Amino acid sequence: MTTMNMLQAINNALDTAMSADERVLCFGEDVGVFGGVFRATSNLQQKYGKSRCFNTPLVEQGIIGFANGLAAQGSVPVAEIQFADYIFPAFDQIVNESAKYRYRSGNLFNVGGLTIRAPYGGGIAGGLYHSQSPEAYFAHTPGLKIVVPRNPHQAKGLLLAAIHDPNPVLLFEPKRLYRASVGNVPDEDYRLPLGEAEITKEGTDVTVLGWGAQMEVIDQAVERAEKEGISCEVIDLRSILPWDVEAVAKSVLKTGRLVITHEAPLTGGFAGEIAATIQARCFLYLESPIARVTGIDTPFPLVLEKEHLPNHLKVYEAIRESVEF
Repeated sequence: MTTMNMLQAINNALDTAMSADERVLCFGEDVGVFGGVFRATSNLQQKYGKSRCFNTPLVEQGIIGFANGLAAQGSVPVAEIQFADYIFPAFDQIVNESAKYRYRSGNLFNVGGLTIRAPYGGGIAGGLYHSQSPEAYFAHTPGLKIVVPRNPHQAKGLLLAAIHDPNPVLLFEPKRLYRASVGNVPDEDYRLPLGEAEITKEGTDVTVLGWGAQMEVIDQAVERAEKEGISCEVIDLRSILPWDVEAVAKSVLKTGRLVITHEAPLTGGFAGEIAATIQARCFLYLESPIARVTGIDTPFPLVLEKEHLPNHLKVYEAIRESVEF
């Protein structure tokens, strides 16, 4: 075990994968000698050379189109989109090419070796072009997998699992935790399962669900709620696509209540998909309406970032209202 922050864990995962398999390539905007805008790829070009870790033009559609071509020919590309907000020019390549290669060819060819990394979310005073959470846009696309780590241990294990998964994977990294989240990380290669949620705390009164940076917010809210005698079961979804319906439903059948939180705006957010599915599965067991605590339906504001984000007090109020309904 080595103590690392999330950036160091991601860098270590890339180093581990590149060391084990020469087909693994790392590329994106400024990822070479500069090490990326957040330094997640530091020293990789120096260690593995410019043919395996290299800069690309500032063209996101080109980055993913290039990655699709590499993956289709047997390479294992790890493409970095500098900010998740910049991923939209590549939307067509991801949803119409990456996600459909295997299906449209009848499994004659695929881009299953593709991994796309992108830092997402607020908390860094980045304003509307550097703070968005676009996971729900891609969750509507069969053929992709979407994962979000909450700490360094998960960041390394989920990234290595994504690189070795036989499907194209989007890894959204909560950038406000890049240096803030620190923990022990195994030095060796290990892989956490994609598509499986993790129950981080067991409880009996209400299920509280989130992913990524919101898990820290949930922990603060739950600590406050439990001082008032409310027993909370906490679930880190980890994988958005596919998401672990069975684990969430089993928890809600026990508690009878569900609070979901994410940074993305309310309308069209992935919490809506979860709420619809769980009410269909658990309708007769629900003791209160499923609550969603999310960002506000506005462009992400700079000056009012704290008001926009779903903080621990908003989550706590939702927990309390759910239990007292």
